[in-house]
Amino acid sequence: MTDQKENKKREDFQNPIDPDKITENPHALEYGHHVGSAVIRPEDVGKQKGRALTAMEYQTDQQLNQLYEQMKLLADQAKTINKRKEISERIYQATFRFDPIINHIYHLYEDEDLTQILSIIAPTEWVRSRKNNYSFVATIRLLADHTWEIIESAEDQS
Repeated sequence: MTDQKENKKREDFQNPIDPDKITENPHALEYGHHVGSAVIRPEDVGKQKGRALTAMEYQTDQQLNQLYEQMKLLADQAKTINKRKEISERIYQATFRFDPIINHIYHLYEDEDLTQILSIIAPTEWVRSRKNNYSFVATIRLLADHTWEIIESAEDQS
């Protein structure tokens, strides 16, 4: 008889919760379905985007700065090579009465009528009593590729 009583109670029982709001698989819900569930808070999408944007800007600025430094280095190297080319052209048009040896240091001068002269005598080695009419242009070294490395120039002294 108790079974009949219980069955009758079950039949008379009406769940106060709307059937559309009940699931048979509560573990698949995207929110906590009872008091002991983990707290799930919606993400602030604006905050996430702001952080991502800040990180992206930092990284791209850092990479652009690295590229700028590399470009600057390449530009400086190009200027140095161009100076070597220019001084090499001036030297090979200059007057000299010796055979330059690779890796030796020489000095380029210019006289009053703008003629270039290559010499083994440094500006500090000229005889002081005799006036020379040469102006110092550069101290240079002959490299293996027959270009000239500028060690010191008149521009550096100015």
